[in-house]
Amino acid sequence: MKHTALVLGLAMLSFVMTVIWGTPLLRVLRHFKVGKIIRVEEPDQHRVKMGTPTMGGVLFILPVLLLTGLLNAAALIGLDVTGRSVLVPLIVFVLYAVLGALDDWEGIRGKRRGDGMRARTKFMFQVILAVGTAFVLKYGLDVPEMIIPGVQVKLELGWWYIPIAAFVIVSESNAVNFTDGLDGLAGLISATAFAAFGGIALMGGQTYLAQFCFIIVGALFGFLWFNVHPAELIMGDTGSLSLGSTLAVVALMTGHWPLLLVIAIIPLSEALSVVIQVLYFKATKGKRFFKMAPIHLHFELLGWSETQVVQRFWLIGLLAAMVGMGLALV
Repeated sequence: MKHTALVLGLAMLSFVMTVIWGTPLLRVLRHFKVGKIIRVEEPDQHRVKMGTPTMGGVLFILPVLLLTGLLNAAALIGLDVTGRSVLVPLIVFVLYAVLGALDDWEGIRGKRRGDGMRARTKFMFQVILAVGTAFVLKYGLDVPEMIIPGVQVKLELGWWYIPIAAFVIVSESNAVNFTDGLDGLAGLISATAFAAFGGIALMGGQTYLAQFCFIIVGALFGFLWFNVHPAELIMGDTGSLSLGSTLAVVALMTGHWPLLLVIAIIPLSEALSVVIQVLYFKATKGKRFFKMAPIHLHFELLGWSETQVVQRFWLIGLLAAMVGMGLALV
């Protein structure tokens, strides 16, 4: 009970910190004209988002970095503290944020204005970071490699763990990136997923990991203060890549990473819709399976309002998170 009160208190503190410095950040981004560029093929109603300050992931990244750093200050100076393991998802959080920020900046002010970093280049860096993280998880932290949902059987994957863990990290980072397209969508879905895995970590005795998760949840709620429709600030790859990769690392550290298929059902659906659209387009030489991908754009073109898509997707994500936590308890 004591740990539950602590993690909720940290979430509230993180929320307050994020909201307080949101307005100054908005002024800075507006001053330097760090605004979103809308793709030509996006629905017409997205035109109003043109110029909205982006790279908003910085808003929740800094409070998470500050709070987690303070909580693990003893580990940072070399003392033996249980929370040292939290430095791994924290470092992943920051490194993928840097990669996303470079992508955002390239799309705003770089030579590839409007497009961002080349997909192959970005993917290469994602894979390199993911493989390095997988090695640290297996040989540095010795995390449970896989827990089968519903039966709580632990499996040892051997050397297969490295490519599987790397695949999970890269896939989840891109899945959340695809989810980021409507006001509040990626933030709500990510906060719900982190809360679910934070609960799973808490029930598994991984207190420090649970604290880290709920610090992110509080910071994301603070970000949503500025990101709900109509958004004053857009997450950008700075936030989405870091959230997706860190969610995957947290799931891997609990051993319950197969539950990402349930808890992160919305990012999974967004990523699968893109894969299906591309493969179908190539197979049929120009036909589309969806009206537009990722799938949230498909529902917009069917006539759902942006708010309806976000709220309905979040309801599905919330129910999926509850089911996932239930499976982790069985």
